Amino acid sequence: MNQTGIRQYQESITVQASAETLYDLVSDISRTGEWSPVCTSCWWDDEDTAGQPGAWFTGRNELPERTWETRSQVVAADRGREFAWVVGGKFVRWGFTMTPADAGTTLTESWEFLPDGIAMFEEKFGDGAQAQIADRTQQALDGIPVTLAAIKRIAESKSTRLVNSRV
Repeated sequence: MNQTGIRQYQESITVQASAETLYDLVSDISRTGEWSPVCTSCWWDDEDTAGQPGAWFTGRNELPERTWETRSQVVAADRGREFAWVVGGKFVRWGFTMTPADAGTTLTESWEFLPDGIAMFEEKFGDGAQAQIADRTQQALDGIPVTLAAIKRIAESKSTRLVNSRV
């Protein structure tokens, strides 16, 4: 399938955990390397503003052919509802939303390649921009279900341990 026209995507999974538990997990950016197939680690640029809208963090990303770091700004931090950030403050928006469901919480991960991100790629890569954009798009499309499955596994194993420890 040709993904060059796709600029946003989202996918959901139902997790047997509360929305607050999921929010606490995904908003702890220091744990991102546990579920992301590309981002191996993240850290807050300023611990005093950690987790708040406007806060910045740095992420280290690794693929077999390259390693790089990005800075991202938190744009939504509403416990139990949404945690989102924008790479470079204007290039790509990533986020998680949590919605109550019969069997726990529906966790949705979303990704959007913003106009400033497209423009930056066109400026940086020239004639190769569309191939680079398609590559990044495919990474997002492939990575989101992997990320959601890993978060589900982590959240449900944590919930299971908490329930079992109270019995």
